[in-house]
Amino acid sequence: MSSLSLAVRDSSTMLRRNLLHARRYPSLTLNLLLTPVMLLLLFVYIFGNAMSGGAGRSAYIAYIVPGILLMTIGSTVIGTAVSVSTDMSEGIIARFRTMAIHRGSILIGHVIGSVLQSVTSVVLVAAVGVAIGFRSSGAGVLEWLAAFGLIVLFALALTWIAVGMGLVSPTAEAASNNAMPLILLPLLSSAFVPLHSMPGWFQPIAHYQPFTPAIETLRGLLLGTEIGNNGWIALAWCLGLAVLGYFWSASTFDRDAN
Repeated sequence: MSSLSLAVRDSSTMLRRNLLHARRYPSLTLNLLLTPVMLLLLFVYIFGNAMSGGAGRSAYIAYIVPGILLMTIGSTVIGTAVSVSTDMSEGIIARFRTMAIHRGSILIGHVIGSVLQSVTSVVLVAAVGVAIGFRSSGAGVLEWLAAFGLIVLFALALTWIAVGMGLVSPTAEAASNNAMPLILLPLLSSAFVPLHSMPGWFQPIAHYQPFTPAIETLRGLLLGTEIGNNGWIALAWCLGLAVLGYFWSASTFDRDAN
């Protein structure tokens, strides 16, 4: 078999392994999924009227759901960091390295599995959003395809970062703590309130981070609002984080093998 065929075969095997683990031990995924759902319900039903600035709860639902969807990805990939750290600390990776399998397939299996779980989690949270009143206005087929592509690309970027965090963490608890910024950054973005309503000194913090342009792009695609240059900035963030996470993960993984 060619090197590519071996990589595809072994990556498929590792993907099945990770999906099987997720199915057998769903508690971690469900716990991480609970956070964005609870925040969605909390901000809509408790703070919705106050946060909407008089526009009403339905308008705030439309505003907040795109941010919650991307926050769901950040929450889900924390489980990836924990899973990678657990594999490293329990010795299964050392055993895999003694076997005749493609080395990169170990990380690729984690990444593809995490992206699939992230997309599934986004769909579930979106279903909750629709159930409480979210409706996409002005989104055609192209906009929906672009929104789906953005979600997948954003999930891929954050997953590679989470894999790197898992590789450098000595324990699962440390991996969970190290990956916590992936769920905290959306709280410091335009997910819940517009940038112009924030204090002036805080606006650059919210503006110059990956979640804000991605949220504004997804919001524009789903609601037909102005995207501006946020689309290109979000794409640059996704590609940059994916490349950074890949090389960080690959170099750390190879260094640990020596």
